[in-house]
Amino acid sequence: MRSREEKTAARSPSWLLLCTAIAGLIFGLIEFGEPLEDVLRTLRNQTHVNKASGDIVIVKIDDPSIREVADWPWPRSQYARLADDLTAAGARRIFFSTPFYGPTTARDDQALAGALERSNRAVLAVKTRSGSSASLQSGALPFEPFRKHAQLGSTSLRYNFRYMAWKMPYALSVEDRVLPSFSALLAGSPQSSNGDAFIVDYSIDPNSIPSYSARSVLSGRVPASLLRGKDVVIGPTTAAAADMSYVPGFGEMGSVYLHALGAETLKAGRPIYVGWVPLYLVAMIVAALALRIRRRGGRILLIGGVTPILLLGPAFLEASGIYADITPALFVIAIVSSVIAWRQYRQSGMLNAISGLPNLTALQAHRAARDHALVVARILNYAEIVAALPVDNEKQLVEQIVGRLSLGSKDRTFYHGDGGIFVWFQQSQEPFGHHIDALYALFRNPVRIAGLPIDIAISFGVEMGSGRSLANRLASATVAAEEAAHDGLKWKYHDPGTIEDASWKLSMLSQLDTAIDKGEVWIAFQPQLDLKTRRITGAEALARWTHPEKGPIAASEFVAAAEQHDRIGKLTDFVLEKAVTAAAEINQRGHDFGVAVNLSARLLSDRQFTMRVAALLARHGLDPKKLTLELTETIELADGGEALAMLSRLRELGVEISIDDYGTGLSTLDYLKKIPANEIKIDQSFVKALCNNRSDRLMVQSTIGLAHSLDRRVVAEGVEEAETLDTLAEMECDLAQGYLIGRPMSLESLMKRIKADSRRRVA
Repeated sequence: MRSREEKTAARSPSWLLLCTAIAGLIFGLIEFGEPLEDVLRTLRNQTHVNKASGDIVIVKIDDPSIREVADWPWPRSQYARLADDLTAAGARRIFFSTPFYGPTTARDDQALAGALERSNRAVLAVKTRSGSSASLQSGALPFEPFRKHAQLGSTSLRYNFRYMAWKMPYALSVEDRVLPSFSALLAGSPQSSNGDAFIVDYSIDPNSIPSYSARSVLSGRVPASLLRGKDVVIGPTTAAAADMSYVPGFGEMGSVYLHALGAETLKAGRPIYVGWVPLYLVAMIVAALALRIRRRGGRILLIGGVTPILLLGPAFLEASGIYADITPALFVIAIVSSVIAWRQYRQSGMLNAISGLPNLTALQAHRAARDHALVVARILNYAEIVAALPVDNEKQLVEQIVGRLSLGSKDRTFYHGDGGIFVWFQQSQEPFGHHIDALYALFRNPVRIAGLPIDIAISFGVEMGSGRSLANRLASATVAAEEAAHDGLKWKYHDPGTIEDASWKLSMLSQLDTAIDKGEVWIAFQPQLDLKTRRITGAEALARWTHPEKGPIAASEFVAAAEQHDRIGKLTDFVLEKAVTAAAEINQRGHDFGVAVNLSARLLSDRQFTMRVAALLARHGLDPKKLTLELTETIELADGGEALAMLSRLRELGVEISIDDYGTGLSTLDYLKKIPANEIKIDQSFVKALCNNRSDRLMVQSTIGLAHSLDRRVVAEGVEEAETLDTLAEMECDLAQGYLIGRPMSLESLMKRIKADSRRRVA
């Protein structure tokens, strides 16, 4: 009986080629290779970096312009000044990438309208508020007085899932008209229908585009000769404007650079995009040839020659404005190469060197007959026989042994292992006893090798079909054969169904401590916003567990279980260590920042806890007031004198105490009086319904008033809408936390957020 692998290997290569073709088609149709495609195209661009034509000039509303001219967003009077100065300098056309929706102040609007009329060469941006690449909706046009004296162009971009704009539309429709994109207008490209797009040539270095600060233009420090006859694009290039895009190969830049790069692409000629099918077909032809070639060297030469052509060849096409996707073709080549390499490896490493039979490695790779019984024949005196045989006669011995084992089953595949082990699969429903007894009887007669009669001692072990790995099944059957020989039996079988599964699973709690040590538990930080200063002043440290097999485990599961079974101590110490370390690092960078950590009431009976907290703060040099411990399981504190004493000692240390989830537990005046807290944290169930439920609004407002009267600050959890945030600010709530401010994030992301927040405030 041949294995499934043997039958598959004997088939024509057409079956593999068909499967590869289908897999490649699916790969291309679902655009699975798009991330790799972006990376490869970026790398190819680096092989032929080009410079811009110089016909397009960018006037940047950068950080110096915001600091010295006007805060962002700029009043329209400043754009009017720019329009007048650029017109006077002789600019050919002036493109404003900032949409001018609706009226602002009468003075600013009149100033801009007048400048546009005097210039008579302006192009205004039309863009959806969401930045969608779909057709624009009614109401997206600029303020009507401005449209009288300016042309309109679309600035909408098409981003992929990685927020990269590889393709750019020629035009988009709005209110029964088709508006060309800024790129098409700048390049003078022929009008295209709505929805057509082209690939942007990011081999053009955006830094080669002439760019000047708006501050310099307004102050007259840019010579008119540098602007005369040029198309000028005005746009923000600062993070404060929230109009930044990622330029592949060059990093984050103002979106205005994308319009200029799109125009430079079209100036060089209309790009041709042929998609992924042509190179996919080439790869299929190569795959068919590789599967037909019998010589290993010929396959290596063919595949090894085609792969670099697929990787580097498109660079020459792209230099001529022709773009093609290569990842489906690479996927096809990878499949065929892997199958060929795997087959060669199996053929070279899965045969016994003496007998030429499949070895035990081949057995473990067997995919068929997993439900069949596994039989092991163990030649007990094999080593003694081989040692006594003339040189090179071991193969003859093996042939005679296999010849006797195969009687009555000529199509059976035998696997030959070192040390006289022979293995095969057998249908489970076959009568083992009679068949193996018959085989045992055959070996009562000696075999003859080189004219010498040799007695063979043999025993058999059987492992019934099971779902265990073949390695485990083989080991079980071999042990059964040795046990049979030890017990003086002909054969013995091992039934895994009668033995408890060795791969037992650890419970969640038994794995938690190990998970902390292995780094599977990590800390996420959810930022807290000061509603008066509108800056991030702290964060709550939250434990997260990513199990290597089960993935993310809900904190509500493992934290609650740890509390219930008094296993919360190590987890809390771990969170405290990471949180204090992070807070100390942020404060050392010049930011006033505090961190909050959940504290189970069960730990308040731990007399060493206060000393551990004090030592931790001292070791990292963190002001105790920057650490807030949020109390959970408050029901246990009502009559707990020891717990209240512990809280008092923490307060004396300088640590802040917060009552978490206020409103859901013992929310009484007596309770607030007992707990020496600095802070009250209103539960999100009340905050989320704040603007829609009068009772919740009154609850929140009265809680804030009560807390302030007790000289305690208030944190509102679960803030997810801007209206809720504004209402809390009106109620004079101190801090807010929720998805609107920020989701739980890594320390690196939090520090980037704080840094960006500081930059915006400085600007």
